[in-house]
Amino acid sequence: MQKIKEVLQFIKKEELYPDMPVVNSPHKPEVVVNGKKVIIFASNNYLGMTTDKRVIEAAKKGAEKWGIGNGSARLLTGNLDIHLKLEKEIASFKNKEAALTFVSGYMVNEGCIPAIAKVIDISVLTNVLKILNFKKRKTDTVVFSDEYNHASAIVGIRLSGARKEIYKHNDMEDLEKRLKKYPKKTRKMIVTDGVFSMDGDIVKLPELIDLAKKYDALVYLDDAHAAGILGKNGRGTEEYFGIEGSVDFVMGTFTKAFGGVGGYITGSQELIDYLKIAARSFIFTAPIAPPVVCGLIESIKIVKEEENRRKKLLENSKYFREKLHELGFSTMASETQIIPVLIGEEKRAVKLSRYLLDRGIFVPVARWPAVPKGMARLRFALMSSHTTQQIDFLLGIMKDIKNKTI
Repeated sequence: MQKIKEVLQFIKKEELYPDMPVVNSPHKPEVVVNGKKVIIFASNNYLGMTTDKRVIEAAKKGAEKWGIGNGSARLLTGNLDIHLKLEKEIASFKNKEAALTFVSGYMVNEGCIPAIAKVIDISVLTNVLKILNFKKRKTDTVVFSDEYNHASAIVGIRLSGARKEIYKHNDMEDLEKRLKKYPKKTRKMIVTDGVFSMDGDIVKLPELIDLAKKYDALVYLDDAHAAGILGKNGRGTEEYFGIEGSVDFVMGTFTKAFGGVGGYITGSQELIDYLKIAARSFIFTAPIAPPVVCGLIESIKIVKEEENRRKKLLENSKYFREKLHELGFSTMASETQIIPVLIGEEKRAVKLSRYLLDRGIFVPVARWPAVPKGMARLRFALMSSHTTQQIDFLLGIMKDIKNKTI
């Protein structure tokens, strides 16, 4: 316990411990934080589905019919027909053959990356059950990972036991340099975010796909912040670039655009059948709760039909980003609804976040270890339901920050 105490003291002294203000209301643009009404500019409820009345009503009906739990893991007795319906809906939405759902997006990456990386050629097995041997064993797969990938992907890669190559952020030259090091026969997999969660920029997917084809590599795409938002139909990064069907494995989360909780992976039916018996984070835990499943089924239908939501979100994001540039702020490489304002030093970023909260704006600090030390930022996230007046109110405070020494 003394070691724990020392670590906590250091973290708090360096302003690295999160404030975690208490939210007393649902995630609408206006929320109550620590008993005070403020405007939130940091919610993943991008399209307002968390509080949509139709989604809530569907969840209520789900609770009345199914109760609040599943009673078991899906491989035993918890495989409800509504889970299959949700998987059919999200596979259709993503324009994929099949899908598998998990209790969180984190657990998708934690379970699927190792399961895919550890696949063994069946011809070398003397016993097919060795495929399902979950003890730590070596794999001949090399995983190439963007340095800014989400923590869940990083954990999944570590658990896979694969050799890893960390390439510079969105740097296709560095990726190719690393791919070149390995013979063509080496099994390779490139893992990348679609929209990077701390910077708000988009992967150079067409170039990455070209490299994958050139060097015979699989591609695993984390589309958590892109699904429901990017592309003509909101299908995500592949559709955004007009290259649907080019990625081998596409995962996502129901926590962002769809407003609920849970995660999924999409791909071929063979992939999904395999993951049901190989992804530990699917096998050894309960699935998404029935009320949430029912709410998500309704949410996907609404997101499909109401294109205006994502259009409004992207319009709000573009407006806010351009106005910040006019004020002289750096938004780094942001192209999406995630808009970081780089501050640098952690203590100053925390001070600015608290200053904003005192003036009615709720936006937390992204700091180490989520971002590199000395690269702390105010991480803004826009919603389709933000009004221009609310954004302008925030911009007025940002102008004050720019003009004052705070």
